[in-house]
Amino acid sequence: MGEPWADRTGLVLLPGGAEVRGRRVAAAASPADFALLLAPAPPPAWPHRRIRWPDFWVPLDRADAVDALREALRRAYAGERVEVACRGGVGRTGTALAALAVLDGLPADRAVDWVRARHHPRAVETPWQRRWLRRIG
Repeated sequence: MGEPWADRTGLVLLPGGAEVRGRRVAAAASPADFALLLAPAPPPAWPHRRIRWPDFWVPLDRADAVDALREALRRAYAGERVEVACRGGVGRTGTALAALAVLDGLPADRAVDWVRARHHPRAVETPWQRRWLRRIG
């Protein structure tokens, strides 16, 4: 189990109570216990997984993405500091955070409003990201 977050910037409380951090890959950040990387970036010093996810699009491999998201959710509920990061920290990161909320029990039709209220007002940037969220649960 990880230590509490030293910096609470970007933390989102999932519907079931676990916390996950959303951020830009280039942003300086306190260490996490596990990261989901959604954009090319140098790997962090902590355990991580990459999801092949083009900017403004959806994951290229749905099964791998869902598996990675479920792993992140399990780790967050085990008390680990989990983060999700893409280049800008908005579209892909917001979509992944919304997907975590759906996998955590939030109805898919509420996911976009939920993540925009808690992470960024422009999270989930494209119609196909919204459609992908409706199919994630």
